[in-house]
Amino acid sequence: MDVTADVLGPGYEAIELPMGRDAEGEVVATLVRRVGSRPFRGAWGVVPPQETEPSRRGAVLYLHGFVDYFFQRHLADFYLALGFDFYALDLRKYGRSLRPHQTPNYVESLSDYFPEIDEAVRIVRDVDGHGTLLLNGHSTGGLIAALWADKAKGEGLVDAVFLNSPFLDIAEPLVMRKLGAGLARALRPRFPKAKLPAGVSDRYPRSIHRDHEGEWDFDLAWKPILGFPVRAAWLAAVRRGQLHLHKGLDVDVPVLVMASTRSVRPTRKVLDVTGADAVLDVEHMARWAPRIGRHVTLVRIDGGLHDLVLSAEPARTQVFAELTRWTNAYLPVQDA
Repeated sequence: MDVTADVLGPGYEAIELPMGRDAEGEVVATLVRRVGSRPFRGAWGVVPPQETEPSRRGAVLYLHGFVDYFFQRHLADFYLALGFDFYALDLRKYGRSLRPHQTPNYVESLSDYFPEIDEAVRIVRDVDGHGTLLLNGHSTGGLIAALWADKAKGEGLVDAVFLNSPFLDIAEPLVMRKLGAGLARALRPRFPKAKLPAGVSDRYPRSIHRDHEGEWDFDLAWKPILGFPVRAAWLAAVRRGQLHLHKGLDVDVPVLVMASTRSVRPTRKVLDVTGADAVLDVEHMARWAPRIGRHVTLVRIDGGLHDLVLSAEPARTQVFAELTRWTNAYLPVQDA
């Protein structure tokens, strides 16, 4: 496995994970790691035979959301200071893993992502030798993380799960949720890539990008202001995952769900989306969080944005303070 310098610059490495082929051709995922003060265990792919004891430092594996990829350097810095080595996975057809022959962000089942999560976890645990793993998912990545953790229960692969504004339901009134999901299901067999009249308003990405009204820099080819189209089969896959979660998962490790205290629906009359979740309905998160497992903590952040770690101060400080408190309680790790 060849390790390369990552686009985020010094301190970041990336490795391409071959994931075979699908109907569109070759598929890859990309695992990024933040290099801390201590050396990692040699080249990825082979466990050094002389090193048998797991690291006393924990590790975190981050999964991004829809129309997204990993770019939040300050999140990696936070985890390193807390005692966790940081890894992020750009899922197939997202960000670093998107190839010219692919439909951006497209899959027909959320379980399609499980093989790359499995491989990333193997590398974090067996290759880099971490004995403790926190799975951190944002938005659609939060839904995927919950479903994967349920699938992996009893295997000891993950020790805790943190979900940042997870996509647990469609942010529409009940009638519109049913109509939208029904349309996606109807189109999926014959027209799986049909574009649906749905998507994320450009108000949210404008509110966070530094060239507009925000303070963050990200690649607008991988996370465009106008987003990517919502495809029928993708939405049908998301809805299947959500309904499976609604029936009740059995994640067997502590789960932290964090959400803003309020949502705002961007319209031509509602332009100010600061201090609220402008993408999803936070009350859906609060409603469905207890269905994830037996040990779920829900924390609400006043003034939080959809990606809570991108919130303006003082909300951002509160996010990290709450996450610090929770990890110290459930995942105490030692610096090595």
